[in-house]
Amino acid sequence: MAFPVADRFRRLPPYLFAEIDRKKKALLAAGRDVINLGIGDPDTPTHRIIVEALQEAAADPATHCYALDSGDPAFRREIGRFMQRRFHVELDPESEIYPTIGSKEALANLAFAFINPGDLALVPEPCYPVYRGATYFAGGIPLYMDLKPQNDFFPDLDAIEARNAQRVRVLWLNYPNSPTGKLATRAFLEKAIAFARRQGCLIVYDAAYAEMGFEGGALSILEVPGGRDVAVELHSCSKTFSMTGWRVGWACGNRELIAGLGRMKTNVDSGVFTAIQRAATVALQHYDEIVPPLMAMYKRRRDVFCDGMHRIGWKIRPPEGTFYCWIPIPAGCTS
Repeated sequence: MAFPVADRFRRLPPYLFAEIDRKKKALLAAGRDVINLGIGDPDTPTHRIIVEALQEAAADPATHCYALDSGDPAFRREIGRFMQRRFHVELDPESEIYPTIGSKEALANLAFAFINPGDLALVPEPCYPVYRGATYFAGGIPLYMDLKPQNDFFPDLDAIEARNAQRVRVLWLNYPNSPTGKLATRAFLEKAIAFARRQGCLIVYDAAYAEMGFEGGALSILEVPGGRDVAVELHSCSKTFSMTGWRVGWACGNRELIAGLGRMKTNVDSGVFTAIQRAATVALQHYDEIVPPLMAMYKRRRDVFCDGMHRIGWKIRPPEGTFYCWIPIPAGCTS
């Protein structure tokens, strides 16, 4: 008996990273020597301080119950302290911060919470595939914004036709940007906020790489005047603390958007394992000890890679942030 998948899958292309992984495994099985340039997964282990915190927390029976829907209060308070220290943004832990199972699920749940069938969502191209997929799943229609070097890898918001702009429900933004490596400027964020105010849409600002800013550091959209009125910002411990498999992060910002996300999450999941939230709290407390050495390592790797590419004749633009390089294909070659 055939069981066809739901119609929503018909518009959705295969998930890029799963396809890369499938091809990589096939080549390895065939005995090929493979250099893994696939999904962004740190190759450094999670710091022992964080691992030991998890071990201690997991041994506490109090963490074995369902997590509170809105997350461990101590974790939310620590996130608030981090956002104030890092970005000078004051957030209410009770209404403007919500722990998430990484940032990926928050992206999907925000789409379901705020996109109606037929709504337009502005999606950067190229992009993290979840922006497109979440829009499709919610019944929305992606309207692509090209990220081009001549525009410094920012979308041209002025080029969006007025008849389309009036139908836009969500503006997806991601800086430091995957995969171009571009950092957002204050001027661009001010322009994006003004656009959202004018069109009455919300901004989902994916800041998963916020700590990977090599050229002067990354901005939070919430520290820009007006940002808190229109934006929800997503952070993740995955890249910052080499915790990709742990699945923990947070959403913060506009309290109505946080409430909408929370309403979705209470219906589809039961929160982040409390022991992991306790370990993430310890990670944030030891930020100064753990993160700067990691970021210095990534900067050294970036410089070695880019210098090597330049020596063989590839004139690439070093990324300002993230651990990705967006490289023009040489003439006569395919991707």
